[in-house]
Amino acid sequence: MKLLVSKCSLPFQIRLRSSLGDGGEVPSPPSDQFRPLQSVFRRRLLTGAGAASLIAIGANFCGVTSFLLGFSPEAARSLKLDAIYPINGYFRYIDASQGFEFVYPENWLGDQTLLYRAAGDAEAERSLDPPPVGRRKKKNEPVVAFGPPASTGELNVSVIVSPVPNGFSMGSFGRAEEVGNAIVKTIIASSRGADLKGKLMAASLREDASRNIKYYELEFVVQSSTFWRHNVAVCCTHKGKLFTLNAQVPESAWPQFKSQFHVIAHSFNIDS
Repeated sequence: MKLLVSKCSLPFQIRLRSSLGDGGEVPSPPSDQFRPLQSVFRRRLLTGAGAASLIAIGANFCGVTSFLLGFSPEAARSLKLDAIYPINGYFRYIDASQGFEFVYPENWLGDQTLLYRAAGDAEAERSLDPPPVGRRKKKNEPVVAFGPPASTGELNVSVIVSPVPNGFSMGSFGRAEEVGNAIVKTIIASSRGADLKGKLMAASLREDASRNIKYYELEFVVQSSTFWRHNVAVCCTHKGKLFTLNAQVPESAWPQFKSQFHVIAHSFNIDS
């Protein structure tokens, strides 16, 4: 037999010419005809699989990226990748203008009212038009807040940034317990409800020696005739600002969210 190679719709077609005297051609088996295409299909398969993998990772399809980052969460967090992809169930919020960051549950949403207001304030600062009459920002208004979808507002985490005199230190109140008691008393005193009560449950101090920042982490409850809430707060001062992160939940749901609240509190950090 003689081996012939001819062109067709496929890259190659292999035929065997019979040498038995009839001069006819005997087609080779299908496995032999498609053997030259194996390397082509293999390259295309690997290329397609690689491209699909990159797309899946980039889009976090079915949580692929979050799953992979979960194998090395500390390294991923150090690179701030949790601001894009949730890691171990948490996103990171970074406020570059105020200089703070913290993590929050991946299924929580930002307070739309605050987001629209922040966008409006940023646009007003860029505008040459005079500001609207009577529009003043409240001193104790949160700059950001997150909570579960369709929640009533009793379960959320928020951050308030207030100006304080330069050199002001919360350490002037004393130890962490004394700072916590002073804050709870301030909350009770500032409330309009005469029946509001508060109690400090725990207090601790976390220090950043490189930036000389002291974070006071507090756990307390506030109760009145209409509500009973459990709170975890973090307070610190830096560069003439008082930062207060507060996470609150109805007391009845505290056991369910206790661990999440402490994760949020431990993640609060000043990065400016």
